[in-house]
Amino acid sequence: MLENESWLPLFPLNTVLFPGGILPLKVFETRYIDMVRGCMKTATPFGIVLISSGQEVGTAAIPEDVGCIADITEWDMPSLGLLMLRTQGGERFRIVETRVLADQRLEARVTMIAPDAAVPVTAIHLSCARALKIVIDEISAQMQAQNVVGESPFAEPALLDDAGWVANRWCEILPISMKARQKLMEVGDAESRLAVVYRYLQQHQIVEA
Repeated sequence: MLENESWLPLFPLNTVLFPGGILPLKVFETRYIDMVRGCMKTATPFGIVLISSGQEVGTAAIPEDVGCIADITEWDMPSLGLLMLRTQGGERFRIVETRVLADQRLEARVTMIAPDAAVPVTAIHLSCARALKIVIDEISAQMQAQNVVGESPFAEPALLDDAGWVANRWCEILPISMKARQKLMEVGDAESRLAVVYRYLQQHQIVEA
């Protein structure tokens, strides 16, 4: 676990990583290949943050205030200058201050956000868990039908009785803007996040009222 007020290497992207989520990364910029190598060498994580202003390449972007630790679970270098990663979201963090390094990489001094409490899915939100299971099963069936060799976009095991896990997986796949996804990631507790997801699924007739 990263200690509060630690300096953390940042990877600003146009995406949002949630705790427990899976994020494949294709790393080709020298500065980020060097960053990842350093993290693997020292067994330290880096942070994924949504870009608030700027671009993924070039001059350092301005990140959102809250991000998520990325733990490397698999890696491969199929060719020189290309690093393929599979990462999984850890704990969330809040940026206290940032600094820009000579190669335009960002580092941030961060405080850790307490993880979601292990809260069961309540009766009113059971339809969210059931609908998510259908989605997971459909993706698995499609991968098998297309003879796709690869891993599921969801981490296993599926914790369909855990409010935080169900909420976070829905937040990853709902067709919403990255800004909206970021706001959901920042919601302080799992039940509140799942309640927002439930209202969205109701409004779009994915689950019954």
